[in-house]
Amino acid sequence: MKNRRVDDHRPAGPGDWPADLYAWTGGLALAVAIAPSRPPLAAAAGTILLAAALHSAVSWPVQLYRRRYEYASMAFFRALACTVLVVCGLLLVLAPASGLIVLLGSGAALVAMVAMRWARLARRAHAVAKTPVLIYGAGAAGHRLLRAMQQDRHCRYRAVGFLDDDPRKHRLRISGVPVLGGRPSLRRALESSAACGVIFAVRNEDGALLRSLRTEMSEISGYFLKVLPSLDDSLDVGQVRDVELADLLGRRQIDTDLASIGDYLTGKRVLVTGAGGSIGSELCRQLHLFAPAELMMLDRDESALHAVQLSIHGRALLDDPSLILADLRDAATIQHIFATRRPEVVFHAAALKHLTLLERHPAEALQTNVLGTLNVLEAARAAGVRRLVNISTDKAADPISVLGYSKRITERLTAHHGFLNVRFGNVLGSRGSVVTAFRAQIAEGGPVTVTDPDVTRYFMTIPEAVQLVIQAAAIGSGGEALVLDMGTPVRIADLARQLIGAAPIEIVYTGLRPGEKLHEELFGRGEADVRPLHPLISHVRVPSLHPLLARALSGDGADLVGAMADLCVVPAIEMPAQSVVHTS
Repeated sequence: MKNRRVDDHRPAGPGDWPADLYAWTGGLALAVAIAPSRPPLAAAAGTILLAAALHSAVSWPVQLYRRRYEYASMAFFRALACTVLVVCGLLLVLAPASGLIVLLGSGAALVAMVAMRWARLARRAHAVAKTPVLIYGAGAAGHRLLRAMQQDRHCRYRAVGFLDDDPRKHRLRISGVPVLGGRPSLRRALESSAACGVIFAVRNEDGALLRSLRTEMSEISGYFLKVLPSLDDSLDVGQVRDVELADLLGRRQIDTDLASIGDYLTGKRVLVTGAGGSIGSELCRQLHLFAPAELMMLDRDESALHAVQLSIHGRALLDDPSLILADLRDAATIQHIFATRRPEVVFHAAALKHLTLLERHPAEALQTNVLGTLNVLEAARAAGVRRLVNISTDKAADPISVLGYSKRITERLTAHHGFLNVRFGNVLGSRGSVVTAFRAQIAEGGPVTVTDPDVTRYFMTIPEAVQLVIQAAAIGSGGEALVLDMGTPVRIADLARQLIGAAPIEIVYTGLRPGEKLHEELFGRGEADVRPLHPLISHVRVPSLHPLLARALSGDGADLVGAMADLCVVPAIEMPAQSVVHTS
């Protein structure tokens, strides 16, 4: 565990030695007092002094008082018992007192030594008021959590039982703590053990089990459910916290290859478009940690730029050249920025993203998502940028919406210029996301509106998505779309119920809106899930699209939507090989 104090887990060292000598004195004195035949006072005193000397000598080679053993561990008690037995044997040979006194005194001394240590443990255990809890999961993670609770005297929790769905573990005892059954025994176990709540400690869960457990806990009033998100070797009970939405979705810890990332970011000039958005701002915060030579943050929203600078530096005077106020639609300005600032790595996160609104305003999707992206791509190519990452969406896979059409076209344009796309689904907590809308509706007392009872979506946390975007940029090649593993799709109705909890709030189904799918896909027709370099990143080839076809788009309404849809399926038109810029 982190930040453990030595005296919490190991003997007090030399400080325990006088106490054990007092135990010998008391034990032998008691034996002399109750012995049928008392030896002379001088002989009894000599036996006590000899016992003290022998104990000191025997304990030295086994390092009984040199912090070798964890405090009150079985290994320590074995060493202590062996020391007392050796001293007892030597006293029987050397002591002038009777053998009965030596045997009685040695036993009393050992009992006193053990009692002293258990009393100290008891005082430490009660130094902090401990809340009785059940641990859900009697596997390796649950074992480590229990051990951490028992060893940390500052821990707020005391395990009084386990729950586990494996019948083979029922009726077992783990370090003295019983396994009280599985999830069907939840209510009975809580009541019989007098626990105040449950701590969830199951490794590698996809979130379904935690969602089910939370639903059952919500039906039993008066108990809490908490999780311990970190289940690695540095487990810290202080990390126990309330269940968050990301826990319910079962998001996994990402193994990010920092070394490969540092190679292409550290000391480089990096530009992020859409730097004030949910993804863009988190990108800036994480990229800042890799110490780029310059981190340029571009957005057309001055307030958003102010917020992201404040989140990175703790101050936002807006006089820093790292902030660039510009609109992607202004091709001349974008060309000038790339020509003068000379970025080496570009993350293109700027886009319009609200599906329903873009269905009503397809011309805006064209101007920002398509032509704005094309302005960035052409400026980057003219400035000699070697690595550009276009942030795409799962709605670009077999698109049926204006948003999906515009993002699929930008994938193809990005591939035409030899740059890289990264595709993923919804992110938790982004501005305007379904989670944000649900929470606002719940705060108002409902109802919560869901389009369809069976609609599902992929979700990621923002930090997770950004870490994989940065990782993908390190391993991707020009002309690819790297598809991030989004885990298992989540039913939106279930998500709404989890957010509502026990509140008396109704869910109202409104029907799918134009351009919405019942179930999103991460891969389009003909795209295979191939993961050659990273277990959470798939590589698919994207057919290129010549910019002249995108520039020819115009108008508004159904005609424009149809033309955009057509560009998603036209055959690839390749550039001359010598003009393609690669990311590697």
